[in-house]
Amino acid sequence: MNFSYQAYDKSGKSISGIVDASSNEDATEILRKKGLFVSSIVDSKGNGNSKKNKKLRSRGSKRVSPKVVSEFARELAVLVSTGTPLIDAISSIERQSSSDAWGNELKRVRQRLEEGDSLTSALEGNTQAFDAVFRSLVAAGESSGHLDTMLLRVAVLTRKQAQIRSNILGAMMYPILLTGVAVVVIGMLIGVVLPRFSSMFETLDTPLPASTAVLMTISSFVRSYWWGVIPAGGACIAYFVWWINGVQGQFVLGNIALKVPKLGDIVRSFMTARITRLMGVLLEAKVPMLDTINLTRESLGHQSYQDLMTRVEDAVTRGEPISSVFGSNELVVPSACEAIRNGEQSGRLADVLVHVSDYLDEDNETIIKSLSSLIEPVIMVVLGVLVGFVAISMFLPLFDLTATAGGGA
Repeated sequence: MNFSYQAYDKSGKSISGIVDASSNEDATEILRKKGLFVSSIVDSKGNGNSKKNKKLRSRGSKRVSPKVVSEFARELAVLVSTGTPLIDAISSIERQSSSDAWGNELKRVRQRLEEGDSLTSALEGNTQAFDAVFRSLVAAGESSGHLDTMLLRVAVLTRKQAQIRSNILGAMMYPILLTGVAVVVIGMLIGVVLPRFSSMFETLDTPLPASTAVLMTISSFVRSYWWGVIPAGGACIAYFVWWINGVQGQFVLGNIALKVPKLGDIVRSFMTARITRLMGVLLEAKVPMLDTINLTRESLGHQSYQDLMTRVEDAVTRGEPISSVFGSNELVVPSACEAIRNGEQSGRLADVLVHVSDYLDEDNETIIKSLSSLIEPVIMVVLGVLVGFVAISMFLPLFDLTATAGGGA
C-alpha cells in the first residue's frame, strides 16, 4: 500500500513523497529509520494522521495508573543514562507495553519527538498521566542536561504517591466490603424475611409495637415500589460519587474532614506530607520557589490547602519565609513547621522538606493500618445492632402474644 507523507529531515527541510508499506505504523517506522520526522502521512484511501489530529486525540486520553507512569519514568531514566537516544528509548518501552491504551500514549509521545518537539512538549498531550510536576521536572532535566537524574526523581515521587493511594484503598477495602454485606443483609431482611411474617401478624389481631409497625411499612413500600426504589437508590449513589469528585463536593467534604476529631489530624498529616514532598523534590531540581509553590498548589485537591499555598506565594513575594505562613495556621503539622523553619535558617530547605515527608509518610502508613483495624469492628458492631434490631422487631409481637396467653391462663 502506498502512503503519501510530509516530513522534515535533520536540517529542518520539508520533504514530501510516497512510501510503500503494509500499514501506517510501518510506513512511519521506515521513514524514521531514514532520519525523517513525519508530520503527516495518508494512505491511498485518504486515511492517515497528522500532528493536528494527534493533538485532538490526545485530549481524550484515558487516565493512566500512577504506578505505570512511575515505571515508565524509571525505565526511561535507565535507558537515557546508558546513552540510548530518547526516541529509541521510548520506542523500546512502547514495544514492551502490555496495555494498548498506554502503548498508544507512548506512540503519541514518540511521534511528537520525531516531529522535533522536546520531551516536555511531547508530554503535554496527556495532563492526567503527566501532571504539571512531572513535566516541570522533565523540563528542568532537559535544560540542565541531567534528564536521567530528573526522571529518577519523578519515578520516586510518582511511586511514593501511588504507594500511599494503594495503602489507603487497601485499608478501606475490607470496611467497604463489610458495608456492602450489611446493605445486602438488611435488604434481604426487609424484602424477603419480613413479608413472611406480615400475614402472621395480621392474624394476631393485636396492636404491633412501634418498631415492628415501622419495619412492616418500609417492607410494604419497598415491595410495592421496588421498580422505583432500586433505580432511585442507584441514582442517589451515582450522584453522590459525582458530587464528591467535583470541586464543590471536595471542598465541603475536605472542610468537614478537617473539623472531625482525630480524622482532621490524619488529613493534616497526609496533606503536610504531600506538600513537603512535592516542594522538596521540586526545589532539589532547582525549580524556582514561586514556580514550586504554583506547581504544588495545582497538585493539591483540597481547597483549604490551595488557599494556604496562595498565602505562601504572597509571603514569598513580599520576601517573607514560607515558615511564617505554615506556622501561623492549623493546617500544617507543628513539627513540620519547626523543621521547615530550621531548614530555611540552615539553607538546606529542600533536604529538610524531603526528610519531613519521609517521616510523615512512615507515620501515616502506621495510622492507616491502625485506623483500618478500628473501623472493621465498628462496622461489625453496627451491622450486628441493625440485624438485631430487625430480629427483635419481628419476634416482639410473638413475645407479647405469649405473655398475653400466659396471663389469660
